[in-house]
Parts: sequence; C-alpha cells; structure tokens
Amino acid sequence: MVNRRWAVIKSALVAVCLLSIGMLYSVASAKEPRFQEWLTPSKPPFPHDPAFAPDGSVWYTGQRANVVGRFDPQTETFKEYALPTPNSGPHGIIVGQDGRVWYTGNSAALIGEIDPKSGGIIEFKMTNPKATDPHSIVFDQRGILWFTVQEGNFIGKLDPTNGQITLVPLPTRHARPYGIQVNSEDTPYFDEFNTNKIASIDPQTMDITEYLLPAAGARPRRLAIAQDDTVYYTDYARGYLAHLDPKMGRVEEFRSPGGRGSRPYAMAITSDGAVWFCETGDEDRNRLVRFDPGTKRMESWPIPSGGGTVRNMVVGQNDDLWLAESGAGKIARVRTK
Repeated sequence: MVNRRWAVIKSALVAVCLLSIGMLYSVASAKEPRFQEWLTPSKPPFPHDPAFAPDGSVWYTGQRANVVGRFDPQTETFKEYALPTPNSGPHGIIVGQDGRVWYTGNSAALIGEIDPKSGGIIEFKMTNPKATDPHSIVFDQRGILWFTVQEGNFIGKLDPTNGQITLVPLPTRHARPYGIQVNSEDTPYFDEFNTNKIASIDPQTMDITEYLLPAAGARPRRLAIAQDDTVYYTDYARGYLAHLDPKMGRVEEFRSPGGRGSRPYAMAITSDGAVWFCETGDEDRNRLVRFDPGTKRMESWPIPSGGGTVRNMVVGQNDDLWLAESGAGKIARVRTK
C-alpha cells in the first residue's frame, strides 16, 4: 500500500517537474527573438536608417546608392526612389501619419519629402550655410519635424505646412548632435555625441538644456524615450547602456555584455518596456541585446548575417524590431514576442 502511494506521488512529482520544465522552455522560446533578413536591391546596397509606416511597410535610406526604398513585408518586394540631388547621402528617415516620407540629405544640406503615390520629391534646403549635414529626424505630436545637424552643430525644426526651417546653434562647441527622439510632452531630446552630454530643446522658446553625464569619457550616440519620459542611451565609446532621469538629474549605467569594445549603437524600446540595442564592435558579428529594466538583466543574440554595423532600428507592429544592416546590405525584422 505504501509502495503504491509512493508510486502515485512519484508519478505526480514527475508530471509536475515535466510541466515546469515545459513551461520553462516555453517561456524561453517565447523570448527568443526570431530574425528574418532581406537583401536590398540598392547598388551598392547600404541601408542606413529604417522607418515603419502606418500601412505596415518599411522604408529605408540607401545612403551610398542615393535612393530611398520601400519594403512590403506582405509581398516581400522592394521599390526604390532615385533622389533628384546627386550624392545627397540620405541618412535619417521617418514616415508621417499621412504616409509621406521624409529623409535627411546628409551630404547635400537638405531635407526631402517623398509622396509615395505620385513618386514626387520636394527638397528643402538648409537656411544657414554652416548647416551642411542634417542627420537624424523625428516628428513631434503636432507634426513638426525635428532634426540634428551633426558637424554644423545645430538643432533644427521644419514646419511641413509652409516649409519653414528654424536652426538653433548648440551652446557646446563641436558637440556633434546625433540621435533625436521626442517625449510625451513634445520635448525633443538628443545626444551630443562628441561630448558627455544629453540635451533637450524647449519647443516653444527653443532654449536648450544640457545634462552632463557623470563619466567624462561617455559618448552617447542613440537614445530612446521610455514610457515615463526617462531617457535610455547607448554609450558608444565605453560600452554601456545608460539611463538618464532628466527630472532627477540621475544616471544609471549598465555594462554591455560585450564590454568596452562592444560599441552599442542602434536602440529602441518595445511596449513591454524592454530596451533593445545592437553591439557593433565586431562588424562581422553584431549582436542584438535585450535589457530588462525590472531585473537589470541583459540577454544577447548574434545577428544571422553579421549585421555589418546596425546603425538604427525602429519598433513596428506587434513589437517587431526593424533593423537596417548597413554593411550586410539588408533590412531585418526581429520578432520579439
């Protein structure tokens, strides 16, 4: 009788253990990101930045081919638009709610607008001869376009309703503003890549506030805004992910799994609050990293094609990540759920 009871208990324990193991593997596989990659038709293929559109398509800047491209994930087909100014160096890109596509001509001192229906392209030239290289680009909730001018050392805005451009010089010389994002209050934040500073600009007064980072060697390159309006950024020079609370003036740093030479670069935050970024220190073996703000833990996975330096990525439908794999010449989708 005792042996029979023990057998029953033993069977139940084994069943529970198997169930627990099954659940453990199920959770692990659910977290495992799944990569799909597509080679762009550009000649040469060198996608720099991606943008996700309201219709589910993905746009990208073909920097070395002087094109802007559209990828349809449903049909897995590409369409590329040749740009009117030769060697304009398309860099940053974003799609408005109306479906129109905006890009920065990093080598031609311009911002371009593409009408996907007609294929028409309008170019807006910078209004200051020192603003030679518009860089990264973002919309605020009012539909105003904000952008960085890296070597020119400006923050700019463009009003699409009238084409008016406003440029504001940075208080720190040679700051080289790089990535830019807008928080829930329509305040743009941006990296000052040549300094250990993050900055914001008041959209009404155009006054700039700079936040000095505690490490003198910090070089923030890309940033992302969390749901609570705090700022995460990749410290490209030192191999860290960092978290800035602008209201408290507090910075937390988390060493990237690859260490000092990992060169964390592209980054984005999914709806669950997870922070994703790419280590690009080894161009042949870029890695995608997930940071959990709750547990402070990081996990990383190799990018199948190597990535060839992933400079930027964005979040699409269902928390899919879209990456521009510059050196590999590919656009990638990463299923995070």
